[in-house]
Amino acid sequence: MRILLTNDDGIHAHGLKVLEAIARTLSDDITVVAPIEEQSGKGRSLTLTEPVRLRNFGEKRWAVTGTPTDAVMFALAEVMKDAKPDLILSGVNRGANLGEDVSYSGTVAAAMEGALAGIRSIALSQRYALSAPGERVSFDAAEQWGERTLRPVLDMDWAPRTLVNINFPPVPAADVAGIKVVAQGLRDYGRLRLDKRTDPRGFDYFWMGLGRVPFSPVIDTDLEAIEAGYVTVTPLHLDLTHRESLDRMAAAYA
Repeated sequence: MRILLTNDDGIHAHGLKVLEAIARTLSDDITVVAPIEEQSGKGRSLTLTEPVRLRNFGEKRWAVTGTPTDAVMFALAEVMKDAKPDLILSGVNRGANLGEDVSYSGTVAAAMEGALAGIRSIALSQRYALSAPGERVSFDAAEQWGERTLRPVLDMDWAPRTLVNINFPPVPAADVAGIKVVAQGLRDYGRLRLDKRTDPRGFDYFWMGLGRVPFSPVIDTDLEAIEAGYVTVTPLHLDLTHRESLDRMAAAYA
């Protein structure tokens, strides 16, 4: 099985090393194509107004000067054009990709690009407990639960143009409650926190941050399941059409 690894935290990210260790429990045919620098929050953006460079970092290890979507496109169109991957793994992201985060996430975007190409694709993310841990993020849950979370979904049949979004809870591996298949959640809008500052010249600037959401004991979605200590597994698909509205909207134009 040929596996392509990518991410949005960049070619040198610790989470990518964790992902490679997980992938090598599944196969020894591993190729890495990732952004050369962090691309968090870039979603499915493409680099269209400037050239993209492809740089080699060792055997079957490449980086692009672009986004996660660029990375997958270059992997399929150039690096692996003669031997396409059977599986694409994206991550392990530093920080969770839950609820509506999937529409912002470069980690999930890379898996979406793989799904669009008809390749089984999985996004993996490690939530952290502290608000600003820097490089101190623990990937213990991902390291110990990665293989056992991946194998069942790899053994099942997938619907066309679907992908899987996996999140690991911010607890030691021994304290993980288990694996739970859940729907994508949706937070109430309004989590944005603006950290307003002033530069040395007297001009205001801002850092953007996101606040936590209240914990609900009813486990209906990935948001509640991760709080309860579960590894969350959520199938996603690329069709954004709200089909229940099609007939009513067509009638409005009749």
